[in-house]
Amino acid sequence: MIATLLLILVPRSASMTSGEHLAQIQAKEFITIHTRNTPTTYYEGRQGPTGFEYELMHRFADYLGVSLNLNASHHPESVLPAVREQGDLGAAALPLLADSPGIHYTRSIIQMQPLVVYRRGLNGIDEPADLVGLELGTLSEAGTSQALRALQRDYPNLSWKESHELEVAELLARVENGILDAAIIFDHQFRLNRLFFPNVERGFFLGEPLSLAWAVPSGRGLGLLEAANQFLQELQENGTLQQLVSRYFGHDDYLEYVGTRTFLAHLDERLPNYTELFKQAARDTGFDWKLLAAVGYQESHWDPTAVSPTGVRGLMMLTNPTASEMGVADRTDAAQSIDGGARYLRSIKDRLPDSITGDDRLYMAMAAYNVGLGHLYDARKIAEMRGGDPDHWQDVRAALPLLQEREWHSQTRHGYARGGEPVIYVRNIRRYYEMIEYVERSRQQFFQLEQAPTSEEPLLLFDIVPPIEP
Repeated sequence: MIATLLLILVPRSASMTSGEHLAQIQAKEFITIHTRNTPTTYYEGRQGPTGFEYELMHRFADYLGVSLNLNASHHPESVLPAVREQGDLGAAALPLLADSPGIHYTRSIIQMQPLVVYRRGLNGIDEPADLVGLELGTLSEAGTSQALRALQRDYPNLSWKESHELEVAELLARVENGILDAAIIFDHQFRLNRLFFPNVERGFFLGEPLSLAWAVPSGRGLGLLEAANQFLQELQENGTLQQLVSRYFGHDDYLEYVGTRTFLAHLDERLPNYTELFKQAARDTGFDWKLLAAVGYQESHWDPTAVSPTGVRGLMMLTNPTASEMGVADRTDAAQSIDGGARYLRSIKDRLPDSITGDDRLYMAMAAYNVGLGHLYDARKIAEMRGGDPDHWQDVRAALPLLQEREWHSQTRHGYARGGEPVIYVRNIRRYYEMIEYVERSRQQFFQLEQAPTSEEPLLLFDIVPPIEP
């Protein structure tokens, strides 16, 4: 997915021109970046601003030694005019297009593959000819419309709607609720959003991939362009870019594995029964209630009557000794179970060494909730024996599965453990938390459509691209 070609639309011989623009940025000590408020680009997360391109923007500002000033009020078609007229840089899932007057593009950051998606139940959407006659939508100036225009040369009867007001998730919502039959978006956008639109199916790739790049204004020297290219090249060479791609766009197959549709059904049908209990437990213990809810889903799928073959039971799956320690009289009572489970997780976290901090401390506490504190300490010892850092979850995570091997568990205090389980356990909870977090943040915008869209809505939000006249 990461691009390997250097795509700079200026001759190298021009590199000796003035770095006027970069000098101005350094003099004012901040860089203004024009972007969009989308899950793939920039949004406000639990710990503040986040998003794939936001992480790159923030790192680039640090690279230049200046502050970051964001203008996130844009739609795709307004970014390039703002860059031309105001500067300094555009980073908004921009496709690298040769016909962009007044703009220089950086090297390609990732490849963006146009993808056809369609509403579940519409069978036979397998090839370009199947798009003719459908209610088809895409975003203006995002790159996907170019793929449709190229296709229209071979299928002149093809027609579609373009919107300059919507974003990808809103477009997918209109496929989900029947306003559109299908849409053209990019593959990485679908992988990030598909969890929330279970009635939207993956179709087929359309045309060739486009390059995502940043835009800078031309005519103001090449200093900023060259600095951005050097920064992006270093991120690619040291592996950071691939890590960010994997973090933001690498969950698709895993989401299928954990049962996306089942999770969403339980999110709507079961979680509302226990949300206030999780929130109260969060107030009492200092955890995020959505994290506690994620633990509860991993343990029992929010089923207060759940029982495991080993005898743990209840929504938070407490053992008898743990229930007694936490003062839980009835493990099948949801309120007692959630309260007891939250306090038990808190007690584990508080008992960890002070040298374990931040998210490392939280992840190790969750692992110990699953496998026991003694086995976690054994894994920390193994991590240290292998030259790792026992205070970093990444190294302890690698050591935990070794508790299943005699060579290693024979050197520990507590012996054998199914050490692979807590690794999966923590990974699942982290992903469930992300799902709950995103759904809660997006529910009003994408799912609580109190009034059905009027029949005029497509005309208000879309421009119609008609068939080619014969």
